Amino acid sequence: MGIAARQAVVSDAEELTRLREVMISTFGPIPDHSWREPCVAAFRTALADPAGPLQAFVTDAPDQPGMLAACSVGVIQQRLPGPANWTGQTGYILSVATDPRFRRQGHARAVVVATLDWLRARGVPRVDLHASDQGESLYRDLGFHEPRGIALTAWLPNQR
Repeated sequence: MGIAARQAVVSDAEELTRLREVMISTFGPIPDHSWREPCVAAFRTALADPAGPLQAFVTDAPDQPGMLAACSVGVIQQRLPGPANWTGQTGYILSVATDPRFRRQGHARAVVVATLDWLRARGVPRVDLHASDQGESLYRDLGFHEPRGIALTAWLPNQR
């Protein structure tokens, strides 16, 4: 039997933030942790509406009640319709993370597949994500490939 993923609930917000920190830390040290409380609050707000456009999918840590083994967050964005996407809906998968104790056991696959199933059930025809080196083979195995065009990013000055 495979690993079962479930849709996250409000009480998972702290653990989702912990796993997000695990994911972020793979890119280097995190000098400032002031983002954690706003992240917990954002998860609580989003997950309070189980039909809302941002949902998380998780696997529970075996034999450790209250702890999550892995997570994946899906967001539905409304963009303009076009010939390849007449609804304009686009999904985005982010914050895929597995606690180091549970890696290479199928947890990441389970949460990403659950996220894709949710997006599919909501009628989203296109899903984007940014792959880490560690996750690239999983995403390719699930049908992801390079987009047409060149993906670019601009960081705008912080207006806090």
